[in-house]
Amino acid sequence: MSEEKTEELTRTYVVPLGVVYEAPPYRRAKKAVMAIRDFATRHMKANQVSIDVEVNELIWAKGIKHPPRRITLEMQRDEDGVVKVKLPAAPEKV
Repeated sequence: MSEEKTEELTRTYVVPLGVVYEAPPYRRAKKAVMAIRDFATRHMKANQVSIDVEVNELIWAKGIKHPPRRITLEMQRDEDGVVKVKLPAAPEKV
């Protein structure tokens, strides 16, 4: 298998998590994390996905039964194909 180097790339996505609510209530937050990982792999052509702690805390904020229906995330791929998923920076208020 050949080593492919890819260019650095940063994108902002709104990830739909409504499909997570088809899972039993006691598995929804876990499914949301898996859905974000799958979304990043598919859209960013990733070899590996690293989810930031702040994203995890936002998903689990209301417990395992009530993750958000959609979430805005910033995904950054480095040259090795590793994607870092984090929350976008908040705009400064004037």
